[in-house]
Amino acid sequence: MLLRASQINGDGYATDVWSKNAAAAGESATRINLVAAWRESTVFTDAERAALELAESRTRIADAAGGVGDEAWAQAVKHYDQDQLADLVVLIALINATNRMGVIVRQPGGGYQPGNLG
Repeated sequence: MLLRASQINGDGYATDVWSKNAAAAGESATRINLVAAWRESTVFTDAERAALELAESRTRIADAAGGVGDEAWAQAVKHYDQDQLADLVVLIALINATNRMGVIVRQPGGGYQPGNLG
């Protein structure tokens, strides 16, 4: 979800960070690479797909003028309890805010090493 929002927002640094952190945590290259095309892939669970949909609909605010659609919210509710949903909403808002800051200051991607935020 963090990786997908960062991709959409064009934040090269955050995309670098989240993809490398996922790999360092043992995530497969296939799943990392397919985040950008999650709708057209078979490697994500229904719960992951619901979180990705929620993140995309909140990240693409201008594209999704109505906000989060009823179906996207219903899918999220099906897989996450109220506390988890609150966490997802806050996390989506925070990654979008930090992506925008990263884009404004033009921090480039490519040099991040997992475990070292410097």
